[in-house]
Amino acid sequence: MGQSNLKYQTILKILIAIGIIILINVVGNFIFGTVDLTEEKRFTLTKPTKELLSNLDEVVYVKVLLDGELPAGVKRLQKATKEMLDDFRSHSGYIEYEFVNPLDGEVETVNQTKLTLAKDKIVPSNLIVQGKEEKRELLFYTYAIISYKGRTVPVNLVDQQGGNLSEFVINNSISLLEYKLADAIVKIKRHVKPVIAFTSGHGELLEIQTLDIRKSLSQHYKVGTFSLDSTTYIDQNVDVLIIAKPRTTFPIQHKFMIDQYIMNGGKVMWLIDKMAVNLDSMYTRQFVPNEYPLDIDDLLFSYGARIQPTLVMDKQCSKIELAVDQKGTRNLFDWYFHVISAPDSDNPLVKNLDGVNFYFPSSIDTVRTKTAVKKTPLLTTTEKTLIKRSPILLNFREILANPLPDDKWNKGKQTLALLLEGQFASEYTGRVTTEMNQMLQQLGQSFKPVSEETKMLVVSDGDIIKNLINPNKKDVIPLGYNQNMRYTFANKPFLINAIEYLLDEKGVMESRGKDVKLRLLDKGEARQNKLFWQLLNIVAPLILLVLFGLLFNLMRKRRYT
Repeated sequence: MGQSNLKYQTILKILIAIGIIILINVVGNFIFGTVDLTEEKRFTLTKPTKELLSNLDEVVYVKVLLDGELPAGVKRLQKATKEMLDDFRSHSGYIEYEFVNPLDGEVETVNQTKLTLAKDKIVPSNLIVQGKEEKRELLFYTYAIISYKGRTVPVNLVDQQGGNLSEFVINNSISLLEYKLADAIVKIKRHVKPVIAFTSGHGELLEIQTLDIRKSLSQHYKVGTFSLDSTTYIDQNVDVLIIAKPRTTFPIQHKFMIDQYIMNGGKVMWLIDKMAVNLDSMYTRQFVPNEYPLDIDDLLFSYGARIQPTLVMDKQCSKIELAVDQKGTRNLFDWYFHVISAPDSDNPLVKNLDGVNFYFPSSIDTVRTKTAVKKTPLLTTTEKTLIKRSPILLNFREILANPLPDDKWNKGKQTLALLLEGQFASEYTGRVTTEMNQMLQQLGQSFKPVSEETKMLVVSDGDIIKNLINPNKKDVIPLGYNQNMRYTFANKPFLINAIEYLLDEKGVMESRGKDVKLRLLDKGEARQNKLFWQLLNIVAPLILLVLFGLLFNLMRKRRYT
């Protein structure tokens, strides 16, 4: 009777345990949760993203074009994307998603799908795969299409097109997943597109010289040109004002308009060439560059920045191509005035960004301001830097033929791009003229001596936003492309990030600063100690299991004997 009762209790306990396990699994299908034990908290959403998701009022449907036959690294991106969307869904019941393979089906259907996607600039990546007998081309998509209230927006889950998707590219793409998805939801929720305006009237870059970035921005913003000559004020409906490489003087009326635009919360990108110099002017003769007569130093000084009348040279630079003999043989030479700035800041605006190519930049200093302004250097030179101060005698051949010794490159890091955030003091406090007062009265406005909380970006190179023009095809070359090096630098991603940061009221840019550490296998160590690692991973667990069984039986015998 006692043994029967003991047997019954044992069976009951087993059934209860099985029931608990089944219940946990059923509940787990409806409730998603994680415990983030990673050092960098890679699986924890930022607070702005959580707030964004909690405020959804209708379904956000995400179609991920990341399925089918994929390279190993892209499979890791696929898995991370699913985990991120599950995390999104755990914070909002309005998130729905599916993974599809656009290249699956009949040939005609697939071709039609590819044409339809290409209209939205969704194109596949390709990778050459070495098979057992021959090489073959592997095509795959890395996009997600997000839909909300009848509107859709495509998102490229990797920043780099083509087959060269290295582990580092995939790793950076995974670290940016939260930002890309959250940013896309912010954009698709907007009822009105923000307005981006390029100023004109001061010798700024022509529209065709900024056409590439205009096209990229036009997907999510209204982009146009704003002539300061044709108005007496800058409408606050202009969300970001871009001043791209002006070369003539700003009259005081225009400066006052820009100042009061900032005081009312306006955001400005100052892309300024301090010195009038270009490569063509140096080929045949000695050259002394002059300062552009912009007359905006007083404005920038009030806001916390001073662009010095200098030219910065850096050992980390791009190259130029020159003929070196009578046969016309051409070689590449380091051109120290074309600086490559590789971001090393943790600011989300430049986090995980590739190098940015500058052309004859100047150094930027910060100055003390009347109000609290946060000054953040975003892009700098390396420690191996030289500074040429005005007046500067530039001799093209001498620079190439007589490089300076390493100990002369000792000016340290110089700021080339400066972010300013806070409340700015007006340059015209106590200096408002009768004409300025009349202008404000006509608009029904009063003079503001201190701004609302706002942001601005100061860059000491106007050509950073300039795309080259292809004279044969009569179209433009992508912004950031260096023809001599045949490489595309991150000029456009940097500028687009800057605009999104200036407009980031929801704070989702914070998630762009997340860091996912890449822990790669040491292949050399794995090959050298192959047998040891095989024994450790296969035999060691079996030995531990046997030891555990023996220990368990020994303890059981002692307990029940």
